[in-house]
Amino acid sequence: MEHISKVNIVKVRAGKGSEQRDLLAKEEPLEIRLGFEKEGIRHQKSISVTMRTPGDDEELALGFLFTEGILKDNDQVKNIYSTQVRRKEAKDNIVVVELQDGMETDLKKLERHFYTTSSCGVCGKSSIEAVEVQCPFELPEKRPQIPASFIHQLPSLLQKNQPIFDYTGGLHGAALFDKNGQLLATKEDIGRHNAVDKLIGFSMKNNWIPLFGHIMLVSGRAGFELVQKCAVAGVPIMAAVGAPSSLAVQLAEETGVTLIGFLRDGQFNIYSHPARVRL
Repeated sequence: MEHISKVNIVKVRAGKGSEQRDLLAKEEPLEIRLGFEKEGIRHQKSISVTMRTPGDDEELALGFLFTEGILKDNDQVKNIYSTQVRRKEAKDNIVVVELQDGMETDLKKLERHFYTTSSCGVCGKSSIEAVEVQCPFELPEKRPQIPASFIHQLPSLLQKNQPIFDYTGGLHGAALFDKNGQLLATKEDIGRHNAVDKLIGFSMKNNWIPLFGHIMLVSGRAGFELVQKCAVAGVPIMAAVGAPSSLAVQLAEETGVTLIGFLRDGQFNIYSHPARVRL
């Protein structure tokens, strides 16, 4: 599987070692490039390098460019493709997103070069202003209405649809549900922000943006960057198995997102806009 590497290890138990094979989640760099037209000439510009688990790379690129405010919708994309640069392990490690001819590009946004690690989606951004991305949608107030009994079921639904995590134990998961409780898609990645970008890119391909009638669940903590991505995509309810940060709660309150944390063991906390949860 493209997501998994096999390695030889020495497993130590009760002071004794034995040689075994182990499965690891792959982590490889992906460069995202933007192609655009300027004065009748096509150009390409490198936007970001992110450490990710291979798979759904085009969706990752689309979701990343959308949540960074560079893309507004999928209609702006003329073509998207992977290109090969041979390295020791990574081959398909560049995705090029070509914009439509004549589309104006905000070059100031493209000047924000930063390196994204697998652990944090906002590390390396040059200023607080660079972290903030304007949300294109105003979330519908108090909608959708989701019963608490359904929210309790979300983690088990995600867990059942995390095949690579079952093998390696080393990936974050994100899931998208509709307001009726139907699981629409799950994505896995070594970076939690990448898993969310893959889901948003998937939603763009299906013309679901804005995601006003949907719920996003993430397997780890709820950081600022994840709440921001949900707000930009129009997701009204975001739930996390882990804890939120103070800045995540502040942003959720400001953007109208219902933020749920510690969703496990039959309980959860609502940190902002509780009216969407029907108790």
